[in-house]
Amino acid sequence: MASLPSLFLPHGAPDLLLSTHVSKDFLGTLGSRVERPAAILIVSAHWEAAQPTLTTAEAPETVHDFFGFPDALYRIRYPARTASDLVDWVDHLLADQGVAAARDPERGFDHGAWVPLSLAYPDADIPVVQLSLVQGGTARQHFEIGRALAPLRDRDVLIVGSGSVTHNLRELGAEGTPPPVWATAFDDWVSSAVEAGDWDSLMQFPEAPETSRRAHPTPEHFLPFYVAAGAGAGEAGRKLHGSYSHGSISMSAYAFGGSQAAA
Repeated sequence: MASLPSLFLPHGAPDLLLSTHVSKDFLGTLGSRVERPAAILIVSAHWEAAQPTLTTAEAPETVHDFFGFPDALYRIRYPARTASDLVDWVDHLLADQGVAAARDPERGFDHGAWVPLSLAYPDADIPVVQLSLVQGGTARQHFEIGRALAPLRDRDVLIVGSGSVTHNLRELGAEGTPPPVWATAFDDWVSSAVEAGDWDSLMQFPEAPETSRRAHPTPEHFLPFYVAAGAGAGEAGRKLHGSYSHGSISMSAYAFGGSQAAA
């Protein structure tokens, strides 16, 4: 059986679940386009820690880490259970590369995890473990974390990075607003580099390209991309979806390695 791909998915605004948007439709079909995994390891832009940290609660809570949204959103729960064996595998694989992982028995799933998973796997019947970003970590550092975790794909573990290819909340527009040039330029740069397997260029983020700092005033929403890309064992990836939300937020999605999901 072929290895699963690793994926970079957009999670959009928390109320994506309540909206009508083409990226929501895309995420809703993902579960039927990728072979069903035995477990999911997800890295969200909304959890940074001093070292890579894993959720270990038997049934992590659904964390509503936002405010000012409709009441219906706060009633949503994603009751996936964790998997202690996956936690141990991740710990072992990172340790083999000299990376010490921590464990957090209190941490729940933030919206960067449960929003896309609620759409792709709404039954919440696949074990899920969340892994944090490294606070202050580089693109290269997160790529190498992903490379260390690549063997999990042969164990039917779906590795998911959840964030956004562009994320500048100061420059949001009304839904349906055409994307600005700086957003499309950065989005196109990522797409071209991914499909060419040009990792050297991608590792220059956020120093390059010129649009990086405007696309990401802070880097955390793009760093899960590097974990997913590294988990694809450095293979060229493929764009699965492209659209924009609130004008400037790129909702692009990518697959790396494996079958790279169906078109």
